[in-house]
Formats: sequence, C-alpha cells, structure tokens
Amino acid sequence: MTATGKATQFEYKALHKPNQLIYGLGQTAVITGWTVKQAIAKHLQVEDYAVIGQLYSPTRGINLLVRNLLFNPHVHFLVVLNATKEDKNAGAGECLLDFFRHGVEEAVSDTGRKAWVIRSTIPGYIDIEIDINTLDKLRHSIECKEVKSIESAVSLIKSYTELQPLLPWGMPVEFPMSMVEPTVLPGSRYGHRIEGKTIAETWVKIIHRIKTTGTIRPTGYDGQWQELIDLMAIVTDEPADFYFPEPNYLPIDRPFLEEYVSQILDDASLREGLKYTYGQRLRSWFGRDQIDQVIHKLIGEIDAASAVMNLWDVKDHEKGGSPCLNHIWLRVVDRELSLTATLRSNDMFAAWPANAMGLRALQQHIRNEIYQRSEYDLKMGPLITISQSAHIYDDTWDNAERLITNQYAAIFNQRSYYDPSGNFLIDVDGKEIVVTHTTPGSGEVIKSYRGKNPLNLLREICATSPAIQPEHTGYLGIELQKASNCIKNNKSYIQDQ
Repeated sequence: MTATGKATQFEYKALHKPNQLIYGLGQTAVITGWTVKQAIAKHLQVEDYAVIGQLYSPTRGINLLVRNLLFNPHVHFLVVLNATKEDKNAGAGECLLDFFRHGVEEAVSDTGRKAWVIRSTIPGYIDIEIDINTLDKLRHSIECKEVKSIESAVSLIKSYTELQPLLPWGMPVEFPMSMVEPTVLPGSRYGHRIEGKTIAETWVKIIHRIKTTGTIRPTGYDGQWQELIDLMAIVTDEPADFYFPEPNYLPIDRPFLEEYVSQILDDASLREGLKYTYGQRLRSWFGRDQIDQVIHKLIGEIDAASAVMNLWDVKDHEKGGSPCLNHIWLRVVDRELSLTATLRSNDMFAAWPANAMGLRALQQHIRNEIYQRSEYDLKMGPLITISQSAHIYDDTWDNAERLITNQYAAIFNQRSYYDPSGNFLIDVDGKEIVVTHTTPGSGEVIKSYRGKNPLNLLREICATSPAIQPEHTGYLGIELQKASNCIKNNKSYIQDQ
C-alpha cells in the first residue's frame, strides 16, 4: 500500500476460462480480439495490465468476460483492440464496446432463452441471472476505449500505468451459472457418415449425432467438449448462392459469409499478431499458389487423383497455432467435380457451417476457372468434410439442444427414400421368400435371394450390401417378416401392403 492507502499491485482471478488468459498486476484489462494476446503482452511489463485475453464471439465470449470483470473490481480500464478483418467479421469487439456504450435490455436470445441482450446491431447476450444494477455499475465504473492497432493499444495501456492506482470500485461479485449436462446414448466413437442436401440440413444432423452419442472430454484449454472422432459429412446439393433457412437458424449470415469466403480464396500479407488465414496458406505460404496449381493440374489431367492442396506446415508442431483445416483434394469423376477437406479439429456448432460454405465457394471457384480456361464444363459434385475431432464446446450445449428441439424432427421427416445401394423387391414363391436386388436408377437386376427364414435372409442381404441405409434395413426386416407370416398363415403377400 502507498501512503495514501491505495493499492499498487493487484491480482486478477478469472472464474471462467482461466487458462486462456495472460495475467498481470495492473488495473487495465486488454481484449485483443483475433490478434494473438502475446503480440501485445511482449511489449508490456506485468505491472502495465491486469489481464490480456482474446475475444472471438459476441454470443459466447462476452458473457464470460463480464462475469470475470465483476469478480475483479480493481480493473478500471478496458482496452479493446478492434483491428483486423476477422474482428470486423466476428463483431465481438464492437458488441462489447456497445455494451459499455448502450447497455442491455431484457429480451430473448436467438435460441429463445431469456437473457440480457446487448443494445447493438451485433447479437450479444449476458445471462439474465446477473443483476441489472450490477451490470450498470460495471459499465459506469470501467473506462472502455477502442484501439485500431497494436501500437496504439500499447501506448494507451502505458498511459494508464502512469496514473495513480485507484481503489476497487466495489466488492468481487459472483453469480451462479447454470450448465447443461448432456445425456449420452451408447454409440460408436470412431467413424461416422452424415449426408444432407444442404449445409444447413447436414449441420442439424451433425449436431444431433454429436449430442446423442458424443463422448464428453476435457478440452485442451478450459471446460469440456462433446466429441466424435472421424466424422464425414457429405453435402450433395448446396445451391450456388447458398441456402439460408428462413428464419435463419445457422450461426452465420450472408454478410459474414462474404467476408469469410475472402479469407479462403484471397491471399493476405503477414501481420503481427495474426497467425495466418486459410487463403494465405493456400496462395503464398509455401511459395506457390496451390489453388492455381490444382486448376492447371485438372485441366492437364482431368482424371488426376493428385489435385491436392496442403495447409499444414511441419513448423506448426514447434510454434503452435496450427490450422484446423489441413488438406483439400479435388476429384473429377464422370465430369463431376467433388471437393474433400480434412480438418484436424472442428468446432461443429460455431465454425462448421462457415467452414463448409467457404470450402463450397472454393470448389465453385475452381470449377468456374476450369470452365474459363478449358473445354471442361464440369458439374458441381458433393462437398465432403472429414473432421478428425468433431466437437461441440460446453458453452454451446444449451444452444445445440434448442437447435435439435426446433429443427431436427422437421429435417428428419423430409428424408428421401432414395438409397444408392439399390432397391429390393420382395415376393413369395410357394414356401420361400424371394428377394430381387435392383439398381437404384435403371432397375437392372443385380442379385436374387431365396429362403424361408426372414432373419437369415436379412443377414445375407446386409452382408452382401453393407452400405444399405439404416432405415432401409429396418424396412426390409419388417417386410421380410410380413412375407414369412403370410406363408405360415396361407395368405397372399404384397409388398408395402
């Protein structure tokens, strides 16, 4: 303590996401957005700041940030670095600034949950359990300023350090926080296949699968995630201008998508504090424009199986910050261009829809460039993503449950009865069941099965054609049993009646 009774050193204690922060001894909290926090910390002494952390999402991050600030009333200054295209696209910094400028109002979140909604054009929420008077006191007790560069952030932070230390503006306050505990059903952890016509439809199916059977594990940072390993998602018919449901239940909208696509298609210069963009890795990171390379590869060898783009740098093992998107393959089969991407780690709730749309835009770009530069007029084939760790973070479990409740049943009931494994025609010949397997398109006969025991027949069919869709397998079981019952009771059997 000084002679005036003012504290000269402080200890910041985080209730939420403590392992994702850099701690100091000062009275200024620093929010770096998408800029890595170390890019600012290396220019400062620990006495210059109370805490430094990144803020990616207004709907997931601000609520926890506010809770941490309420527990650390020695913080009197908040510096928000809002410097990059990624910051503008995410909107988290702007929404946080709007909280301090304009406050909140009682309303509902996009999932229908009662919450304090920040008065901003960018959706942001704070738990309704936090007292409104406490939120107002926080807003008026902390001086919040926006900066546009690392240099201006460092300068402002150091100017606060030169001021006389201030007494805390209140006592530490903690509000209880409710958590959703998932009910997990038994299921395979490894290897899953999910298919849908659109990215929106496929996404809902993905979230349902993870929430139903995903393993709950600790994350590499703070908290938990629910995870499936090696999840393959196949999108067959995404329209060229992208499908957004109405009302839009996706975690992204068209303006966000326009900015995000440029991060995949366009090169970017190296900037202090930013690790990379996918476009930078594809266009220039390895000294080659890989997108242009695969275009030339396919024009010269349309059946090539080596049109591959790589985003993984072996140096990523040493320096950290490795890209989630690792490899991309393009293939042309029957004049149809497909794209397959592997992602080592994939936030399926918040990130996968943007990942998928960005990759689809890349697929469309390559298809168009091949058409412009050659005689090949290719159809757009499927988009396939393979997510080695397909997970949902615990701070979105509630949103995921609401999405499933509101959307999954309707999507499931719109299912198609088409099965690429073919069709099965069931008849009775005397005392035997006869099953004829035909192709899905032309109806050409592939194979026939005969027998008296419906279970043995079903096993034989599934062993011969293991890719039959699960619902189709269930249907076959029902029809085979009906045919068997008709034989036993000397009744005629007609399929589907």
